[in-house]
Amino acid sequence: MSDGATGKTGPLDGLRVIDWTMWQFGPVSTMMLADMGAEVIKVESLDGDHGRQFEGIRGHPTKTKGGLSAYFEGLNRQKLGIALDLKNPSGLKVMRELAAKSDIFVQNFRKGVAERLGVGYEDLIKDNPQIIYASASGYGPNGPDSDKPAFALTAEARSGALWWFGPDDDTPHELDIADQIAGMMLSYGVIGAVVARERFGYGQKVDVSHLGSMVWARGMQNGISFLQDFEVPRFERKMAGSVLWNYYKCSDGEWVAFSMGQGDRYWPTFCKAIDRPDLNENPKFNNQAARFDNRGELITILDSVFITRPRPDWEKRLDEAGDLIWERVQRTLDLPNDPQVTANNYVIDFDHPVIGPSKWAQTPVGYSKTPLSTRKMAPAHGEDTEDILLNVLGYDWDEIVSLKNDGAIL
Repeated sequence: MSDGATGKTGPLDGLRVIDWTMWQFGPVSTMMLADMGAEVIKVESLDGDHGRQFEGIRGHPTKTKGGLSAYFEGLNRQKLGIALDLKNPSGLKVMRELAAKSDIFVQNFRKGVAERLGVGYEDLIKDNPQIIYASASGYGPNGPDSDKPAFALTAEARSGALWWFGPDDDTPHELDIADQIAGMMLSYGVIGAVVARERFGYGQKVDVSHLGSMVWARGMQNGISFLQDFEVPRFERKMAGSVLWNYYKCSDGEWVAFSMGQGDRYWPTFCKAIDRPDLNENPKFNNQAARFDNRGELITILDSVFITRPRPDWEKRLDEAGDLIWERVQRTLDLPNDPQVTANNYVIDFDHPVIGPSKWAQTPVGYSKTPLSTRKMAPAHGEDTEDILLNVLGYDWDEIVSLKNDGAIL
């Protein structure tokens, strides 16, 4: 338990968060708050978070060494765990008492569920007027579809995101980022409410949805589309708007990507680096408008150039060329071995008590005076129930035994 705002474990040290969430959207947000130092108490039902039973992704099993769910473990580190039956009056009483002694309450259940159980915003402010109540939903608190259930794919569908990328074959393509984007947005909203409470002295309700987060996530492209009333074309490599904003396959099967929006500035240096100065002299390719008009032909030429050498050779040439913006295209399992990733603690080492030495993604925010740290892994189901009742709420052992006998706690 935190003993006050010491700043030793991050900028949110000293704040207590009640995490009544499941699956990914909510747990991502509360894990980020925990990474920043907040004490997060994850409240699960007596059956446990559904994520504990998550069996696989795209046919691949997700059980770790020791039989744990990689899905659950990866979303719930840093948290304490308590198991309560909120349909039991005694369990609900414990939840309300925890909320009364906390700074932030986060939930991601369908509209009306929290209110029916007695843990809606209007319920909790009776005991804690300054509480920050964060509500994660699929489609937002207002409108005709505010009570519809949603997961990441349906949010991406409604937001237009399935048309952002992929070949122009009139087929939607899943991004699989809505939960993470929405979780980040919810954390942002909560921290804003924390700042407002520090400045103005009041708590408030924070609403963040899958839909709103994904509409926001495309930023510039959506803004251009709205202002000019046209659909920004989806990205398709063979007909990319700029040949210098694209990626090319090397002879070893690896890829290299370029992101140079100022094409005329970089084109001469690029042509020199790939040993094709003739492309810079060709009127079909020697300016940005010409390259766009002839991009299909030019991309085919560049494909034939890059496929002649392995990526390490191209990396050396591009480095030596100087003023170019490029990068190797990596895969997920390349990241733990990337010195830039590890130097900035984007992926960290942790000796898990069950899994053993392992790699974990860290919230990628650096603070000079209140640095983030990974202190513990996800709790076992109800792991801290007794400790929380004893040390947060001041229960004695007789009361804890009574709650167990009553079926209110695990």
